[in-house]
Amino acid sequence: MRPFEVRQGRSEASRLGGLGRGLAAGVAGTAVMTVVQTLAGRLKASADNSGGGEQPPQAEPDDPWEAAPAPAKVAQRIATGVFHRPIPADRIPAVTNIMHWAYGTGWGAVYGLLTATRDTRTVQQGAAFGLGVWAMSYVELVPMGLYDLPWTYPPEDIALEVSYHVAYGAATSIAYAVLDR
Repeated sequence: MRPFEVRQGRSEASRLGGLGRGLAAGVAGTAVMTVVQTLAGRLKASADNSGGGEQPPQAEPDDPWEAAPAPAKVAQRIATGVFHRPIPADRIPAVTNIMHWAYGTGWGAVYGLLTATRDTRTVQQGAAFGLGVWAMSYVELVPMGLYDLPWTYPPEDIALEVSYHVAYGAATSIAYAVLDR
């Protein structure tokens, strides 16, 4: 059977199992991505501080939501647009975290559904899936005005983002394979 070919005779139970394994694998993938992002952030901060010079203080924006990460801004748009209840600015860190984990877990469910219908699973396919998740973030966030087009960012920033998502996809595929045994 060729990769991506739909298996014949797959039961609803196996697809449901794939969904469950995908959710759990998405949690694992998000955990790995979070660790990679945290380590990269610490390395960057360490490199920025090792220059010997004092960093100029950053001006605080009048509206804390202006400086909020994209996941928090998406949550704020949902809260105000759907529920007509704004999120207080002091909840930006928590909302960012919740959205990050929900997004990664949700994409894990998609991975599980796709994977439940295939005979072959590889870490390379998982990494490619992570690259697709990265691309989807631009498909979703550029029209919302939260991201610019990817080629407007410095290549090293894009490379770092891509590395986070490839790590996510690879870790999601490994976790799925472990759960599928």
